Amino acid sequence: MKEIELSHKRDININSRLDQQKRSAKAFRSKQEEKRYWILLIILISLGVLSSYGLLVYNNPIPIDSPSFLPVVRRRMVALVAMIIAAICQSLATVSFQSVTNNRVITPSLLGFEALYSTIHTSTIFFFGARAFINLSGAGSFVFQVVVMILMCLILYGWLLSGKYGNLQLMLLVGIILGTGLRSLSSFMRRLLAPSEFDILQARLFGSVNNADADYFPIAIPVVITVVLLLLVFARRLNVISLGSDIGTSLGINHRTSTIYTLILISILMAISTALVGPLTFYGFLVATLSYQAAPTYDHRYIFPMALAIGFLIITGSYFFMYHIFNAQGVVSVIIELFGGLTFLIVILRKGTL
Repeated sequence: MKEIELSHKRDININSRLDQQKRSAKAFRSKQEEKRYWILLIILISLGVLSSYGLLVYNNPIPIDSPSFLPVVRRRMVALVAMIIAAICQSLATVSFQSVTNNRVITPSLLGFEALYSTIHTSTIFFFGARAFINLSGAGSFVFQVVVMILMCLILYGWLLSGKYGNLQLMLLVGIILGTGLRSLSSFMRRLLAPSEFDILQARLFGSVNNADADYFPIAIPVVITVVLLLLVFARRLNVISLGSDIGTSLGINHRTSTIYTLILISILMAISTALVGPLTFYGFLVATLSYQAAPTYDHRYIFPMALAIGFLIITGSYFFMYHIFNAQGVVSVIIELFGGLTFLIVILRKGTL
């Protein structure tokens, strides 16, 4: 009996040692998952590059040997750069926001970026007329919109996260209330506009890269690159923040300061994206959800690249299909809402959970 008990204990010890050898603190649970991640990432990047190439040269009415071919490509390049900026801003901002709030359903649009964007444009045409609204363009207008959106968020963070409440959920609730109020105000002013003014305004309120101007890029690109680098450097700490306030504090980070810092970076990205191309409500949510499915890891150093690849492919692929397959000169948000919503439902039904 003693020999049987000793052999049984020996087997238990051997199994526990094998389990400990299999356990690791790596980003992926197995080398097979890591290999599948890199293969999928390369495929998505390749498809995004292919879609970009198609947007630049496919169905170009000018022959390739004509001197007018390159000017057409340059004009299309402006839209492509706007797509890249929007993909970077929306994907990284949404993933970071969901990690900070520890909720994979809400998006940064709850903070009222799109409502404020709509209010700025609606109040401009309401108080100053269509001519002033049309003249509201250029780098000065872009900087003004970005600064106003960021200041609103900084006031919101400083009041609700640094004050005596220090409650992230309260901040989200106030953001929802402010966004709803601004949307109601914008809707009221739009009802009082003349039909011609309403048509001009409505075209600007749809999210589209056609709203972008090349004059915005010297301002937007350096800021976006700086914020992206800061987020990538902050990725390890963001892994801890996503665990919650109690666990993050026990692991030695200042959770409130780190949260405010991340939210400031998110507000900059969202302000630039919204001011550049307009509201894209479902886009960031779709990108983040698909990224979690494609990258089964907690590490943001791997989630961020996957989100960028998926976001870039979605927006370039949507524009390519809209312009060259459906021959529809509409806005990309229609395609994203249609195919993105269907894809999201399929993922939820197959996985059964977010």
